[in-house]
Amino acid sequence: MPLEELRGLLARHARPDWTTALDGVLISRIDRSEPPAPSMSGMVLAVIAQGSKRLALGDRLYEYGAGQYLVASVDLPVTGQFTQADPEQPALGFGLRLEPSAVAGLLLRAGPGDTPRTGGGTPSGIAVSDAPAALLDAVVRLLRLLDEPRDRAVLAPLFTREILWRLITGDQGATVRQLGLADSGLSHVSRAVGWIREHYAQPFRVEDVARMAGMSVSAFYRNFQAVTAMSPIQFQKQIRLQEARLLLAAHPGDVTGVGHRVGYDNPSQFSREYRRQFGAPPSEDAARLRRAVRAPAGVLP
Repeated sequence: MPLEELRGLLARHARPDWTTALDGVLISRIDRSEPPAPSMSGMVLAVIAQGSKRLALGDRLYEYGAGQYLVASVDLPVTGQFTQADPEQPALGFGLRLEPSAVAGLLLRAGPGDTPRTGGGTPSGIAVSDAPAALLDAVVRLLRLLDEPRDRAVLAPLFTREILWRLITGDQGATVRQLGLADSGLSHVSRAVGWIREHYAQPFRVEDVARMAGMSVSAFYRNFQAVTAMSPIQFQKQIRLQEARLLLAAHPGDVTGVGHRVGYDNPSQFSREYRRQFGAPPSEDAARLRRAVRAPAGVLP
């Protein structure tokens, strides 16, 4: 069974930093459950071979376990928690970074009718499905190359393209296909997401960001909500608070300065929103972070 072999490959090749000798391929091994923790999702495919995880995006909740996969087509602020992971049965997962150019190349090579017809509306930036045997088989063949270094340069690109094709033509194909379409609703939202992340400390008018993304204000609101499960202003606040947390881990004694750096002019508002997001005041949370080493909390299992 592909899932059994996948577990063995992941357990054997897992590293503490999740990296592998294959470009864009990650392997995770998590030995214990932790409290929910925020991070950015990245643009990835995540397949769970053992264990399970719960992921929150705005008001949406996703749960995925062994034999399931999750696709994140936009880099989004999420909160994740491993719900099944212990030393005897650690959570084991495969991750593949998704490149829009690779998706676009496959769509250009596909013949008429080779891909399912896309339904109306913009899909969510995150989606979960059961992993079909063909997808698991392609993942296993890619991971076997970790034991076959001579074959990697030639075969890894072929197996990676097969995995992408299985995604494009699978249950969540609409989400993946929009990665490669320059004029899709998701691509417009991704442009706006990138701009907000780059300028997160600056105030902005939604009308200006909508214009930059090439959409009307009403269409921008509708598509942004569909993809991210939050408004543009809520998205900016999530980014600000996550950046503040990273800064505080390095500068725990400068709460007011960090608040200003991420765009908060009012220290009380910064502390209030930080506590609501992370469950503790900034200084207390910073001290806790320096004492504890957390597993990454993105979409990977």
